[in-house]
Amino acid sequence: MSDLVRLSMSIEKSLYEKLEALVAQSRYTNRSEFLRDMIREHLVEREWESQKELLGTISMVYDHHQRGLSERLTGLQHDFRGTILATTHIHLDHHHCAEMIMVRGRGEDIQRLVDDLHRQRGVLHAKLATSSTGKTLS
Repeated sequence: MSDLVRLSMSIEKSLYEKLEALVAQSRYTNRSEFLRDMIREHLVEREWESQKELLGTISMVYDHHQRGLSERLTGLQHDFRGTILATTHIHLDHHHCAEMIMVRGRGEDIQRLVDDLHRQRGVLHAKLATSSTGKTLS
């Protein structure tokens, strides 16, 4: 037997209509799955305020012709070797590269890495996508 629980709630009609539009636009097959994902997203946001082990991905675009930048980026990544799980590097064009860095650790350590990477001259963009180890989402 499933551990599903049915619940009933009351919301304003205008808010209900907006919810229905969001569900339809998101192409979910039902409202329940949409709401479950909204709750999980909120739980991940709350998790990032804690000291728990977290998961994330840093997307970064930079000009690899910037003097010394590649060495500085590599040095920073070595400084965070316990936090970085994997790195993917791609060449966008003759001057620009992108890296996706998968990270795991405490939120403040991960954010410090993002900030250190972003501050480097020649880094055009660095953005963290937050996630969870999944331990608190089910």
